[in-house]
Amino acid sequence: MEVPRSEYPRPQFVREEWECLNGVWEFEIDYGDSGLDRGLLTKPYSSQIIVPFCPESKLSGVEHTDFMEAVWYRKKTVVPTDWQGKLIWIHFGAVDYDATVWINGREAGRHRGGFTSFSVCAEGVNAGDSLEIVVRARDDRREPKPRGKQSQSYAPHGCLYTRTTGIWQSVWMEPVNAAAFKRPRITPDTLHNAFHLELPLTQNKKGYSVTARLLDADSVLAEEHCSADGDFAARMLLHIPEGKVYLWEPGNPFLYNIELILKDENGVDADRIMSYAGLRSIAIDGQAIRINGRNVFQRLVLDQGYYPDGVMTAPSDAALKADIVMSMEAGFNGARLHQKVFEERFLYHADQLGYLVWGEFGDWGCGGYGPSHDHQKQSATYITQWLEALERDYSHPSIIGWCPLNETWQRLEDRIVGLDDVTVGMYLATKAMDTSRPVLDASGYSHRVPFADVYDSHDYITDPDYAKGLESFREHHSHMHEGRVYTNTEGNHSISVDYKNQPYWVSEFGGFRWVPEDHREGAASTWGYGSDPGTLDDFFSRFQDTCDILLDNVQMFGYCYTQLTDVYPELNGIYTFDRQKKFDSSRLRAIQMRPAAIEQLA
Repeated sequence: MEVPRSEYPRPQFVREEWECLNGVWEFEIDYGDSGLDRGLLTKPYSSQIIVPFCPESKLSGVEHTDFMEAVWYRKKTVVPTDWQGKLIWIHFGAVDYDATVWINGREAGRHRGGFTSFSVCAEGVNAGDSLEIVVRARDDRREPKPRGKQSQSYAPHGCLYTRTTGIWQSVWMEPVNAAAFKRPRITPDTLHNAFHLELPLTQNKKGYSVTARLLDADSVLAEEHCSADGDFAARMLLHIPEGKVYLWEPGNPFLYNIELILKDENGVDADRIMSYAGLRSIAIDGQAIRINGRNVFQRLVLDQGYYPDGVMTAPSDAALKADIVMSMEAGFNGARLHQKVFEERFLYHADQLGYLVWGEFGDWGCGGYGPSHDHQKQSATYITQWLEALERDYSHPSIIGWCPLNETWQRLEDRIVGLDDVTVGMYLATKAMDTSRPVLDASGYSHRVPFADVYDSHDYITDPDYAKGLESFREHHSHMHEGRVYTNTEGNHSISVDYKNQPYWVSEFGGFRWVPEDHREGAASTWGYGSDPGTLDDFFSRFQDTCDILLDNVQMFGYCYTQLTDVYPELNGIYTFDRQKKFDSSRLRAIQMRPAAIEQLA
């Protein structure tokens, strides 16, 4: 069979030699998590699965949607004979939730976290050797953990969806020397028309050197050299020559290629990778967020990244790109990636298309929603996993902001509680990892960082009387000139620190349910926010009403409409779950594309 998802999974850190390990793996469901005691490390498994699709998905060939305490995978392959003298690394895009990996019967590594990447080294394995990879993934539903939108009940319900267990992103292997590049950090500098490169290495060896080249198509625009043993990481500045300075702009991106070469003491290549970067700036000017020196109103859509046949895994690389194209056709210039760390290939396409992205962690699952939960016990794993996501995605120019938490709904009380520690810790960890982008401490509800970079609310019209609800929506956002903004509350109780005149946006609104005639069978148990529009014209009126209120607010820097597609019982998408049109995209685009008030300021 054709290998699924065979494109290179790590597009900003590319080595020429690699082998995709997706496709058929042996598979076993371990309902009681007793497999290690029962000998599943060495015994044959009873079934097969198609990696990288989770066993809950149709594309996996398993389609088992009941609870699985643990699952086991086995893949046998042979290391290519021309990989002589190299370490063999096995990379996992994401495995949900606790993963243990054995290579030829020996434990090679462990990883916690269902959204982030990790790698293990196949020690003692040489070119031409047989390689047996065994993976056990534990996913105890009773354990408090960040799971995003995965349901803790049997079936999807409300805004919680089909679970993902085990491997759900690509697996691949590559040969790497002992001294090699780790993932580079690339920071654009529009003031000096340059890129700052931080190039950590697995080993700093005397006599080794690093060469960095900036390329425009096939020509070398700039080249820099430095020693690889003078510091913990090689650092350099790549200047763009005059006449070759092109900005990465929303909807009009330009990407430079960057080649990185590590040479040994004899001038022989020890490692060579290809990357890319976009030259763009992000700055806060009063209540505006400026991209490349101009106010850009962020017309974002909520994107949850679920697929009817792949669950959290896109059926193809083209499907990732198609979601962005669909969004842009409807007039959105970006997305809030909601309750999920997306596949890196999605960010690659966003970089290529000039699509703005806010990155988010899938924190729900540890009391992320509801006033009675305490996050204290989960603070370490929250921050650990979020730091892994930040490290992976730091250099993508499409990412223009971070949001580590979502709807942490808890009262602001006299005593400091665990949520306070987690929110402040996640915010500080993000700022320590990345000083180049704005950070929202929590999207909606429980803001805990008084001087966070931005401030927001979620504001859905839930009144059955739409006209009355619209007037309330208008009133919520009519006092910003007085320094007052709408904030989410729990009844009459405050759940946020006070607003401090930061840039403000409504990061969730809309969500009106519309079900096309050919999708209405079984739609009675589905939902959207508030009353349903009676006609298509009624929907467009509501879409324009709410967008206009926010576009016309001179102190509003953006919005995020809920949502791009229907997802399981939520039928409030711009497109159906299977990515069919529900509306005339050109009409949606026309509503959104008029200049926003903040864009008309100097």
